[in-house]
Amino acid sequence: MHVQEWLETVPAVSIYILVGVVIGLESLGIPLPGEIILVSSALLASQHGELDPVVLGACATGGAIVGDSIGYAIGRKGGRPLLARLGRRFPKHFSEANIASAERSFEKWGMWAVFFGRFVALLRIFAGPLAGVLRMPYWKFATANVLGGIVWAGGTTAVIYYVGVVAEAWLKRFSWLGLVLAVAFGVTSMLVLKRRAKQQAQPVVEPEVAVKTSPSGV
Repeated sequence: MHVQEWLETVPAVSIYILVGVVIGLESLGIPLPGEIILVSSALLASQHGELDPVVLGACATGGAIVGDSIGYAIGRKGGRPLLARLGRRFPKHFSEANIASAERSFEKWGMWAVFFGRFVALLRIFAGPLAGVLRMPYWKFATANVLGGIVWAGGTTAVIYYVGVVAEAWLKRFSWLGLVLAVAFGVTSMLVLKRRAKQQAQPVVEPEVAVKTSPSGV
C-alpha cells in the first residue's frame, strides 16, 4: 500500500503525531523517511479538509527542532564513540566515508551546515549528533536548528500543500494536463532548492599544486 493511501485511513490527530515523531527521530539520528511522510501528509492535506496544513507544518517544525536538539545533546555527551556505535548499527548511513564528508562540511560551513543540512537527506540525519560531537557552541547550533527547521518543515508543507491545491483546481479545468504541469513545477522547485542547499553544504576541495623538479633534483 502506498504511503498516502495508508495515511488516508488514519485520523488527522494521528497523522500530526506521526509526522512530528518520524521527523523528530530522523533529526535525532535514526534513518527514517521523514521527508516522504511530510510530503505525503501535506499532499493529503490539500485534498482533504480534515487535515490542517498549519497544524501539520507546526508539528513537522516542532519535531525537527526537538529531534535535532536531542541529537545534539546525545552527540555532545557520547562523543566519537557514539559515531562508532552508530556506524556498526547503521553502516550504510554512518560509514566512515559519510562521517568524514559530514565533518568536512561542518568544519567549513559551521552553523550553515546545520541550516542547509535540513535540505540534504544525509546531513539531516547527521546534523544534530555531529554538531554535538564536534562541540559546536550551542547558541550557534540552536539558531541554525530553529531557522532550518522552520524553513525546511514549514516551507515543504506550504509548497506541497499549495501545489496540491493548484493541481486539484487545474485537474477540474484542464484534466490531467493541469495536474502534470502543477506537480512538475512543484517538484522542480524543490529539486532546485535541494541542489543549492547541497552545493552550500559540500566543502570546497583546494586543488593540489604539483611541484616539478629537474632531473638533477634542483
